[in-house]
Amino acid sequence: MSVKNIIVCFISAVSKDVQNYLTENLKKLSNVEIIYPEDTSEESLSKIVPNADVLIGWRPSKTILDRATKLKVFINPGAGVNHLLDLFTRLNKKRKVLLINGHGNSYFVAQHAVALLLTLMNKTIPHHVWMKEGRWRTGDNDAMSIPLRSRDIGLLGYGAINQKVHRFLSGFDVKFHILRNNWNKQKDELLTPAKKYNFNQLNDFLKEIDILIIAVPVTLLTSGLIKAEEISLLGSNGLIVNVARGEIINQEDLYNALKNRIISGAAIDVWYDYHPHPNKNGVKRPYEFPFHTLDNIILSPHRGYSPFSDLLRWNEVVENVSRMAKGHKNLINVVNLEEEY
Repeated sequence: MSVKNIIVCFISAVSKDVQNYLTENLKKLSNVEIIYPEDTSEESLSKIVPNADVLIGWRPSKTILDRATKLKVFINPGAGVNHLLDLFTRLNKKRKVLLINGHGNSYFVAQHAVALLLTLMNKTIPHHVWMKEGRWRTGDNDAMSIPLRSRDIGLLGYGAINQKVHRFLSGFDVKFHILRNNWNKQKDELLTPAKKYNFNQLNDFLKEIDILIIAVPVTLLTSGLIKAEEISLLGSNGLIVNVARGEIINQEDLYNALKNRIISGAAIDVWYDYHPHPNKNGVKRPYEFPFHTLDNIILSPHRGYSPFSDLLRWNEVVENVSRMAKGHKNLINVVNLEEEY
């Protein structure tokens, strides 16, 4: 059975390396045409998108989506679609357009989560600073490492990121606890033995763990999920790593828990204000409370996706375009708009 031509159009600029990678990996599909517009202004794109079957980019406007009357699939090549949900919910009341949430950066976010955890537990940063200052062999009296072995690690969310975190940490002598919204989506056997929880068991989950690694999307269910009470359930030895979104943890409650040593520490890559105004000294802080004054937190500027230049992150795009070109319906990482991820 012949499959009609598929026109793929980027609405966001990508590097020549990305263009060459995609072209090379899709070149055997003679019915695929990829358009990389030099001008990605709305005015210019409005003239191109009416013929597109697939759009790829980060922040489509309503105008662009309305103009793309043949659109069947929109691919967001970065993790997180919270900013697109209303737009595509409205669009799908008029015509069916699949929204794809890319997981191409999940390996690096998982790597960053583990790096943050180990940096926090090994007190790497203060020792680095002391070495730069010429303070040789300052040790346990000033910054003692926290052993990872025998800890209970809680994975909040079990999508592409925390599945990799599970794999990366499985070599340590630790126990795993996993909370996810829909265990029916778990088709494969778990990498290691782990205790399973649903969202209505959140408190039971938090009582059993002392390391919480957050990698869930922002939804009505998860926004503001972790507040003072939930944080306190981790205990005084508790540690938090958040690589999901800032608003999953109440900002003030997190600050107070760290300041008052309700928990031992946190490593945070995601924040609360992504357009902070500089103060009189030009300093920008993506939060309201002075997290930078605390000595039990690792601050990271939402860089878990790095390196963005890695080309393997585009393999999911290659896979989905290939499936469409072959007439397959089972695309990967399709967002369920009702579930919000």
